[in-house]
Amino acid sequence: MKKSLSIALLLSLTAFTHLAQAQQTLRLGVDPTFPPFESKAADGSLQGFDIDLGNAICAQAKVKCQWVEMGFDSSIPALQAKKFDAILSAMAMTDKRRQQVAFTDMLYTTPSALLAPAASKLTTDVATLRGKTIGVAQGTIQETWAKTKWAPEGVNVVSYPNQMEVYPDLIAGRLDGTLSDAVSVEQGFLTKPEGKDYVIKGTVTDKKIFGDGVGIALRKGDEANLKMINAALAEIHKNGTFDQLTKKYFKFKVYP
Repeated sequence: MKKSLSIALLLSLTAFTHLAQAQQTLRLGVDPTFPPFESKAADGSLQGFDIDLGNAICAQAKVKCQWVEMGFDSSIPALQAKKFDAILSAMAMTDKRRQQVAFTDMLYTTPSALLAPAASKLTTDVATLRGKTIGVAQGTIQETWAKTKWAPEGVNVVSYPNQMEVYPDLIAGRLDGTLSDAVSVEQGFLTKPEGKDYVIKGTVTDKKIFGDGVGIALRKGDEANLKMINAALAEIHKNGTFDQLTKKYFKFKVYP
């Protein structure tokens, strides 16, 4: 009888230990094609504001970050299939996405910008865009905006797997411009040699389409991780870590 109880107790403790270990790792999905938020360094390691922010949240929550690379367009289905626990990849909190996932408190907010050659006469006014070809990253709110607002007005909107695949066609002249996140455009392209002949022609805002800023997406009903991340996020705001990270990457405020 005592032996049976000991075995049962051992099995119970083992199960508890495995559960505790599982809870000590937070798997974060990321598409590393969106500098300065997320990209790959020369050695293949992940880098960027979102990466540093995610690691800071995990450190504050005393859990281990495990980064899982994925394509942005398939990120929500992958989250729902439990391939990772949350999406930390510059995902805007839109009403449409809120129907599918739960979001944390806001991380940051940035405008969307139209990038084109400096000599171009394009602006965000659709009258200048009719008959032109604009590249967007698939699955982004910029794609939604362009296809909703510009495509019906005669603008040719072309979707690419990610933003990094847009730039070569823009440089080659196969695109007249691209609509993307303003910070990503400025720091991920305009600061590089290939960006010297390009400028931001204007920005667009629309709360209905662009949502309420960027957040971390989780499966609906995952209250434990939602509370843990929000608590950690609040603390890194409080202790100054968030401000330190924004100063490292941005020249202006990205949080109200």
